[in-house]
Amino acid sequence: MKVSEALKIAEEKELDLVEVAPNASPVVCKIMNYGKYKYEMARKEKESKKKQKVVEVKEIRLSSTIDTHDFEFKAKNARKFLEDGNKVKATIKFKGRELNNTTFGANVLKKFAEALEEVGAIDKEPKLEGRSMMLMINPKNVK
Repeated sequence: MKVSEALKIAEEKELDLVEVAPNASPVVCKIMNYGKYKYEMARKEKESKKKQKVVEVKEIRLSSTIDTHDFEFKAKNARKFLEDGNKVKATIKFKGRELNNTTFGANVLKKFAEALEEVGAIDKEPKLEGRSMMLMINPKNVK
């Protein structure tokens, strides 16, 4: 159908001629109420956003010389975060001469990951960036 004929039909019905598929070899158009169409699309988009869960990244700071009680307490908090469906970022900041022995920090982070392996899986291995070493843990199963 010619564009002029389609426009004439749309005007008679007091509707709009909307281009649906511009990339098709004969361009596909539809006669509809464009305002209502736009409103429906906005509503669908809003509805889909409601169903999405926003995953937060919770950061837990450790030290390379952390005591066992402090370690267990922080692991317990990280376990809660992972059970809630959030990611956990464990960070160790090295101060002064601690930067010479980063293996202690890597061992602490590996031990931290092992303590949480039931509820979380390692996303990024411990990596040294500047003066800090980071480890990312994803939740295994979300409620």
